[in-house]
Amino acid sequence: MVLHWLHSGVRSGVALTAVLAACVAGMPASAQQAAPQGNPQRGKELSYTCLGCHGVDGYKNAYPNYSVPELEGQHPEYLAAALHEYRDGDRAHLTMHSQASTLSDQDIADIVSYFSGKPLVTSGKPQGTVPQAAQLCTTCHGKDGVGITEQYPTLAGQHPDYLARAIEEYKKGGRKNPVMTGMAAQIKEEDIATIADYFSRLKPSLSTESRPYTTLGEHEASRAGK
Repeated sequence: MVLHWLHSGVRSGVALTAVLAACVAGMPASAQQAAPQGNPQRGKELSYTCLGCHGVDGYKNAYPNYSVPELEGQHPEYLAAALHEYRDGDRAHLTMHSQASTLSDQDIADIVSYFSGKPLVTSGKPQGTVPQAAQLCTTCHGKDGVGITEQYPTLAGQHPDYLARAIEEYKKGGRKNPVMTGMAAQIKEEDIATIADYFSRLKPSLSTESRPYTTLGEHEASRAGK
């Protein structure tokens, strides 16, 4: 996410190219290397514990309290990078680290190919007026909230409290991505809610994966409400 502190520097194609190059350089090594081919059927079999949280629409993390992210429609490459970060300790979340710590690279590729489903495709067009606080975020996360490369997360329709939490974690060191750490450090506290609310309202949006074997994952109902 490219944010306020670069606004004075992004005034030319050269400067913008440099910013995007810095974003690529800041990706985890796992995101820059060729990943194993994912098998969504095997991923579904491996995901039975993941669905306990990510398969319930509106489910919230116990403490601190915020919504568990929606994953369907996300770039599988980004989801893989995130799981690698949880596995390697670059993201601080005890449950996610415990879940990811036993996964092989192939397991991760299979799981994310299942959860991502059909990734959202960008329209290349903004929706309404982009708030000043969010304008530079769209440089990487897209004018319509769809990440401009497979390694940048799509934010369209994501839970606003989750987006706010993610920014706070980058600010406070809970997530250690070098680019996002620097960007988030410059975001004013009063702008976090504005950024999160803007991206959460964009459509088409991310959604919650279904849990067909329970009554908790009302997947089609949740998608209809998007």
